Amino acid sequence: MPIALYTSFIAEEIREEGRAEGREQGRAEGRARDILLVLEVRGIAVSDDVRERIGSCRDSALMKSWFEHAVTADSAEEIFETT
Repeated sequence: MPIALYTSFIAEEIREEGRAEGREQGRAEGRARDILLVLEVRGIAVSDDVRERIGSCRDSALMKSWFEHAVTADSAEEIFETT
């Protein structure tokens, strides 16, 4: 029986890692949607390249910075500029 418990523990740990990765991916996708929505509401055109760059980012701090820039940027590309 110890092997079954150990296997079960490992399986649960792997499942939890998968769930955590899924949650993080969902948060990143939500951040990307928020950035794109802000730009859209402000009437700023978003190229496919910008859309792809935003959609593929998984860095929370960077996405936060982009969101903050999206509120005042004059162009979509401007959100990537650092101050």
